[in-house]
Amino acid sequence: MSNDTLTLAQMLIARRSLTPDDDGCQKVLMNRLADLEFAVEPMRHGEVDNLWARRGTEGPVVCFAGHTDVVPTGPLSQWDSDPFTPTIRDGKLFGRGAADMKTSLAAFVTAIEAFVEAHPDHKGSIALLITSDEEGPAIDGTVKVVEALQTRGEQIDYCIVGEPTCTDTLGDTIKNGRRGSLSGNLTIKGVQGHIAYPHLAKNPIHLAAPAIAELAQTVWDEGNEYFPPTTWHVSNIHGGTGATNVIPGELNLLFNFRFSTASTVESLKARVHEILDRHGLEYGLTWELSGKPYLTPRAELAEALSAAIRAVTSVEPALSTSGGTSDGRFIADICRQVVEFGPRNATIHKLNECVDIADIERLSRIYRLTLENLLL
Repeated sequence: MSNDTLTLAQMLIARRSLTPDDDGCQKVLMNRLADLEFAVEPMRHGEVDNLWARRGTEGPVVCFAGHTDVVPTGPLSQWDSDPFTPTIRDGKLFGRGAADMKTSLAAFVTAIEAFVEAHPDHKGSIALLITSDEEGPAIDGTVKVVEALQTRGEQIDYCIVGEPTCTDTLGDTIKNGRRGSLSGNLTIKGVQGHIAYPHLAKNPIHLAAPAIAELAQTVWDEGNEYFPPTTWHVSNIHGGTGATNVIPGELNLLFNFRFSTASTVESLKARVHEILDRHGLEYGLTWELSGKPYLTPRAELAEALSAAIRAVTSVEPALSTSGGTSDGRFIADICRQVVEFGPRNATIHKLNECVDIADIERLSRIYRLTLENLLL
């Protein structure tokens, strides 16, 4: 058994796993896990490949979660090397997915290999939950695996999602939660007419302006110890025919909440409707919840991971809930403690995505020590 995290990361980066195509990445992982006596369970839904693998039948269950899919490369001519030809230069490993998140996947596997070799009779169970649909719609990915596990009553005690979380140096940030994302599609109705005869029309832009101003100025909550206050922002707005002499008949507005655990979906919806109703608007409003907030207070998992980080890097990690959504929002439904930890995120989704070579084996060691802290 070899602890070759760099080599495994290069193997994964070389596969063109653009969402939702796994391009054989999970097969590479399954082959390694089978040698460790994992029960390997592929779960394909639609065009999405998912993997649930578990070693052991008892609790506690420590799960590593992540995704094999990557975002598009952008213009190939603007990369300094082929994004699917893993390239080492200047002390870094370059390639699409190097940071987000194939290095983490490789580190998961080599950490588990080293741990099992040293402790073949460890207590509890080790699991992996892998999808090829994190960067896309996230409809047939992790959420489907979670639903299957729920159906058969299978729970996870601790989960580490390998998202790139660090900002300046490996180990500086652990994500212990994420804000929720709630979007609204609002149409304010008016009466179209000639702009020279405003008394024969109703301008929905003018009617909506005071309500929009109030929505923008509303304090939705104060946040809490782990989350900043909830925010509301307009992302798109459109009204009119393009002519300068026509009062539009309706105004369409798209908005989004990024909300903390200090608010609920129901409370946010109710307050928006109250404001719109109070302003006497005739409107239609549809909602889309793309992510619930989740939070893991400092407890066994965060402490075990923090201790591992300190041992490997001498860095004291900070807990953070910043950033967008992740698949942790789904896993939190069956796991009481979910955190995210991975390499630096400075180049994710960018041209010339990369990770520091020096961080690759250190990441594997952190994951291994975390297993020791939880299962020994």
